[in-house]
Amino acid sequence: MLENIISQKSLDSIKEIVGRCKNFVVTAHKNPDGDAMGSTLALCHYLRSIGKEANVVLPNAFPAFLSWLPLADEVLVYDTDKERCDNAIAAADTIFCLDFNALSRTGDMAQSMVGSPATRVLIDHHPQPSDEFDVLVSHPEACSTCELVFRVITALSGTVALNFEMAQCIYTGMMTDTGAFAYASTRKDVYLIIAELLDKGIDKDWIYRKVFYNFSVTRMRLWGFAMYDKLKVYNKYNAALITLSHSELMRFYASKGDTEGLVNQPLQVKGVRFSCFLREEQPGKINVSLRSVDDFPCNAVAAEFFNGGGHKNASGGELYGTMEMAVERFKKALQKYKVELTE
Repeated sequence: MLENIISQKSLDSIKEIVGRCKNFVVTAHKNPDGDAMGSTLALCHYLRSIGKEANVVLPNAFPAFLSWLPLADEVLVYDTDKERCDNAIAAADTIFCLDFNALSRTGDMAQSMVGSPATRVLIDHHPQPSDEFDVLVSHPEACSTCELVFRVITALSGTVALNFEMAQCIYTGMMTDTGAFAYASTRKDVYLIIAELLDKGIDKDWIYRKVFYNFSVTRMRLWGFAMYDKLKVYNKYNAALITLSHSELMRFYASKGDTEGLVNQPLQVKGVRFSCFLREEQPGKINVSLRSVDDFPCNAVAAEFFNGGGHKNASGGELYGTMEMAVERFKKALQKYKVELTE
């Protein structure tokens, strides 16, 4: 039996909102990953299954390797179809905000959501949620937002409400946000939920192949280049760095999602406890991904040096400037946290 981690007050509020409202938008953060896609699509499936009008509206495109997910072909994308997305947001009674802790994480779409009179419900596992939401389901101890969506759906309607499509989406988000259950998945509840999803008929091995064995040749070559030419290990600090400039990304025709997971690779090197990936997706803007093992708080590094935040072992941020400036920030962080990295 699952531990009850969501308050009854929050569940009662969501139940009242779902019962009363008819038109819903479900959204996630900019540059959506597997958990963002899985949680939004699963919740959209559920809302439609109980007779509600529901649309998934995302700030920008999702990775092609997630396009097989049920309902993915119906997702509205803000940066390519602003008018339809604005209309959907304006018509919504309720906006479910999944897998982010502040409206700023939705980029240009945030302004439209702030201007909407809709009730905003947060379901998220990132720490320190903002006060922009009317109802909060915020649990950093959860392995993923998909875990929380599973809990919400089953609390409202029981496990009988879960269908095959919802189970596929939820499993995908749980799998991708834990590195195929290699981390953030030590709690027994994670595996009890997986058992329920398997009972819905999903093929976990097929899902794994669709997510992790579904890449282009150019992506494989980009990763080879990154690991051979761009990986630098700082043995004195038990840390590693990968950088990819805008021109290097363009050289390999990189598309959305092609660098997803690259930051995790240096953690396979013996002794490396902290990995940083700096990528210049557009000239002058550096996206930062940080990963760590054990107790090293990469979210503290993200907040102090890279205008970001996140989980203790998985965080991110961004900088405006040159790659050289970003690398210097990284080196300063190593000096600041040398004791924590080497103890």
